[in-house]
Amino acid sequence: MKKAYFLSDTHLGASYFPDSRDRERRVVAFLDSIKEDASEIYLLGDILDYWYEYRYVVPRGFIRFFGKLAELSDSGIKITWIIGNHDIWIFDYIPSELGVTVIDGTYATEVLGTKMLMAHGDGVWQHNRRFRTLRSLFRNRICQFLFAGIHPRWTVAFANAWSRHSRMSDMQRTEQDLQHRTKIDRNLTELLKFCKSYAAENPEYRYFLFGHLHIIADEKVTPNSRMIILGDWISNFSYAEFDGTDMRIKKFTVDSAK
Repeated sequence: MKKAYFLSDTHLGASYFPDSRDRERRVVAFLDSIKEDASEIYLLGDILDYWYEYRYVVPRGFIRFFGKLAELSDSGIKITWIIGNHDIWIFDYIPSELGVTVIDGTYATEVLGTKMLMAHGDGVWQHNRRFRTLRSLFRNRICQFLFAGIHPRWTVAFANAWSRHSRMSDMQRTEQDLQHRTKIDRNLTELLKFCKSYAAENPEYRYFLFGHLHIIADEKVTPNSRMIILGDWISNFSYAEFDGTDMRIKKFTVDSAK
């Protein structure tokens, strides 16, 4: 039986998490474990912690991961990558070299005969003004052109420092449990509100899938539809599996690949 798989937030290359290379190997082991029954694979953003393609060069690293994606794509498995807020600067290299379809934004599609809507989750609802401004700035073509003119020795270091600072701030807030829980609850409420609004006009959609929040959640939207938050590959090592009838959230371990 062919299946579809969904994962997000692997943040490969992140220097602020231990054993970055080990996490890459684990993601590759997971992809290798599903290659016999996977017909479709969906990557829902922040797969890479930082990525910027220049016209003639690309950043170093990710060889094991990219090689596995190319192998699966060449074998006929459909791979779709929905960019997140960390890997927003994917242009031509990954689609042309790896055979991966790249989507920027919300993606409504049919998976194994079932209607689904998926997105990374960062741009689905209205955030505060600072977030909206940064998001627009990062996607602005003129800003991207100007950024490309700076030597990578500076841009990569700057991007990694920015990402590290952002993640450390989030981790510190996580320690303040009430504040963190309030933020997560607000995000879940906004996502669920979006899903219910969409389902009211499109009742044929059964699943709404998101990443971004680094938590696992399975919420009922309507009696016939569900909202799935995929977790991450930092502490959860989680993914969703769909067999054409039901969607299940699972966790990957090295033993489960045997």
